[in-house]
Amino acid sequence: MSVTYSNYLKIEELLKLQEPRSEKPEHDEILFIIIHQVYELWFKQILHEADFLSQLLAAEGSATGSVSKVGHTLKRILTILKTMVAQVDILETMTPMSFSSFRSRLDEASGFQSAQFREFEFVLGHRDRRMLRFHAEVPAALESLQRRLDEPSVYQAFLGFLKRRGYGIPDQALQPLDDGPPPEMQEIREILIDIYRSNDRLAAVCELLVDLDEGLQEWRYRHVKMVERTIGTKQGTGGSRGAAYLKSTLFKPVFPDLWTIRAEL
Repeated sequence: MSVTYSNYLKIEELLKLQEPRSEKPEHDEILFIIIHQVYELWFKQILHEADFLSQLLAAEGSATGSVSKVGHTLKRILTILKTMVAQVDILETMTPMSFSSFRSRLDEASGFQSAQFREFEFVLGHRDRRMLRFHAEVPAALESLQRRLDEPSVYQAFLGFLKRRGYGIPDQALQPLDDGPPPEMQEIREILIDIYRSNDRLAAVCELLVDLDEGLQEWRYRHVKMVERTIGTKQGTGGSRGAAYLKSTLFKPVFPDLWTIRAEL
């Protein structure tokens, strides 16, 4: 059989994956399912790009070529993040009444259980080992998350990239962390300030990392407001604290040194 648009993209199988649980089904449940399935596909692509980014940062070779490819990959991740944020606008067309018409059918299901989003957080450096317990019943997800904890974050890969180019990055800054964002370090801040003042190409990469950090915070903020708009202060599905939990994740940068140096540039 020849390759067609349909069989290459598995369109027939794809369009059968939306299975509402409400009896009618409720009109907006299809929208809810499709939006979240699309998010999971974007998470998959972002992880694919983040892994490629880490490979580029870890590779030896032409500094000029590597910096260009790193910048290109970061721009792609940022564009995907902007697309994901824009999709919140579609979710917000769903009123509280329309969501409540099928919300009880979700049972324990919650976006809090998205293993791929948690992977993305771990890749960037926002790590919390306690989150592993929410994926204990899915061995493949648990294995992937544990692997992310054992690997350097994107920021640590960037610091390693700088170290191989002669910058005096402390060895302890390159060790994978189990919990929290990377700690701020005066030695690294001094190096970053020097880069901003003397190396435009690397400074541009630093700015893209800041854009990525800001993009993640924008996603969190839009997610909080969407949840507040839809369910108010109700408890989230799956037993999470809903909007209250999401608010607790706001304004926590994953690349803190890159924000702290703003006052010194």
